[in-house]
Amino acid sequence: MTIYIGADYRGRELKNKIIGYLENCNYEVIDPFSDDREVNDFTDFAFSVGEKVREDKNSLGILICGSGSGVCIAANKVKGIRCVRAATTQDAFLGRDHDGANILALGSEITPEIDLVKDIIDTFINTPMPTLERRIKRFKQIEKYEEEN
Repeated sequence: MTIYIGADYRGRELKNKIIGYLENCNYEVIDPFSDDREVNDFTDFAFSVGEKVREDKNSLGILICGSGSGVCIAANKVKGIRCVRAATTQDAFLGRDHDGANILALGSEITPEIDLVKDIIDTFINTPMPTLERRIKRFKQIEKYEEEN
């Protein structure tokens, strides 16, 4: 599986730890918008990762900023993306199992502990997409709205 990852300057250190962890787990990890400026905008990373995940249907994404909220908001503007901000494994599980999220947003200042971050990521990756008809119906409603608006 390919995992696209991006972070702003506040999430850069956590991103590098996550990349090492995921590569040790034998995932292909791609940072499609690397930017080492001292200060940079989370929107650039969120849009880039969102577009890559949308194009590569068998992939997932991980985005990091200070709170996790900014990248989540931006990623959700990309058609076809359902991004969830998770600070707990339960957030990650529900984001996948109930909402079919394909991108995980993390806050480097909200959840800085790497062991918890690894658990959140593992939960997100290992939780299958929902199969309940009522949840699939919601995805179709979102897709229809995206097409019409």
